[in-house]
Amino acid sequence: MIAQAACRATNVTRRHGLTTALAGVSLWLPAGRMNVVLGPSGSGKTTLLQCLAGLDRPSTGEIHCAGVELTRLARTELAAFRAQHTGFVFQRFNLVGTLSARENVELPLRARAIEPDAAWVSRLFCDLEIEAVAARAPAEMSGGQRQRVAIARALVHRPAIVFADEPTGNLDSASSAAVIELLRRVQRDYDTTLVVVTHDDDVASAGDFVVSLLDGRIAAVGAARQRAPVTTTS
Repeated sequence: MIAQAACRATNVTRRHGLTTALAGVSLWLPAGRMNVVLGPSGSGKTTLLQCLAGLDRPSTGEIHCAGVELTRLARTELAAFRAQHTGFVFQRFNLVGTLSARENVELPLRARAIEPDAAWVSRLFCDLEIEAVAARAPAEMSGGQRQRVAIARALVHRPAIVFADEPTGNLDSASSAAVIELLRRVQRDYDTTLVVVTHDDDVASAGDFVVSLLDGRIAAVGAARQRAPVTTTS
């Protein structure tokens, strides 16, 4: 059975002034998998994530995500698409310090005047093992707990795709391993698609499908342990 594409980029370039962050990237990320974009600092991986998620527009090329061609959408349409179909997990958690964990998780819905499903929120706190910190502010949590709260927030509206930008970058090795295992479990149990950006080979090894970037180009692609180098002709 051939998997459907969650995200597809076709000949995507992204330039910032004289700097080329992406140089003709074409890729296909399968739905219902943990997809990893791997690369060193400056490789273009975060720029690629931002283009795939509709946070940034490519200079040229096409982006399809969750069956929608993002490059044809107006800014307000992109915002509506993100709110409905995507969730985000960031390296620095991006939690509101004055809100409790539960309030942080419910915030994306309340900002859209949507009443959160209390049973679903409670299930997220149970599944992510953060029930004990539900009433705590971010400053009262460990880094691992804050990232679990951020993951719950990304899932609260049941998105089709969750994008995670260096989700273990601010964690120690033990917390990092726990978060990666948690992301794997989230992808499986909630039948969602993950797109994880990282510089860490250990994180990449947990993925189902890995795209390696170097200098804004795809260097290798394939299953985590069977990545094949991409050859180009000049």
